[in-house]
Amino acid sequence: MHLRPPAVPHGFTSFLWAVFFAAFIWVGGAAVGVSSATALIAGLVIGFFVFLFVRIQGEDEPPRPI
Repeated sequence: MHLRPPAVPHGFTSFLWAVFFAAFIWVGGAAVGVSSATALIAGLVIGFFVFLFVRIQGEDEPPRPI
């Protein structure tokens, strides 16, 4: 029996990356003394751009058959 990983849509993977980085920026900003609201806004904006970047640039093209 050959087990394969489940198929995960690329949009969902992009969303997970965006949430991770937004939370990282928010918590990191709050930890170093940035106000909570500023850190939240910065995290949301950076998370949005990370989502777009990973969504557009992150997907590998399947190899072309020879």
